[in-house]
Amino acid sequence: MAELATIARPYAEALFRVAKAGNLGAWAELVSEMSQLAAHPDMKAIADNPNVPGAEVAALFLSALKSPVTDEAKNFVNMLVENDRLTVLPEIAEQFHDLKNASEGADDAEITSAFPLEGQQLAELVAALERKFGKKLQPSVAVDPSLIGGVRVRVGDEVLDSSVRARLAQMQVSLTA
Repeated sequence: MAELATIARPYAEALFRVAKAGNLGAWAELVSEMSQLAAHPDMKAIADNPNVPGAEVAALFLSALKSPVTDEAKNFVNMLVENDRLTVLPEIAEQFHDLKNASEGADDAEITSAFPLEGQQLAELVAALERKFGKKLQPSVAVDPSLIGGVRVRVGDEVLDSSVRARLAQMQVSLTA
């Protein structure tokens, strides 16, 4: 939704500037946790309830966080609640994450494999992908047995599909053409 992205952009940029001046890694973890909490249906219901005062929403939200909360984070949450933007936090977090990756010259790699990838096998795959894409990658791995074998990798808008299922689909197209 373009409107949501437009609303979230100034918040994400301001939050990123504050985080860069401090501990970017700690902020990234906190923003991720805040995003998950704001996306929870119960928290959305509380945030959208006009009968719950903003101060209570902010206090409840901050008390539910496990990570240590700085004064800047408290001010940020209070500002979001005050402006009725707490439910935009997942989009803010996504844009914050994109800004963080861009500043570090990194990108996310979504790796889907037919079997679990761990340890040395994952490290070798990530190293090969980093050489191919020319940047540091932060992998997230999912298992999809329907791939039969191989992997499918998505980095940004590029997809590399070396799965057995994709190869079988290619063979089917070439045989029926």
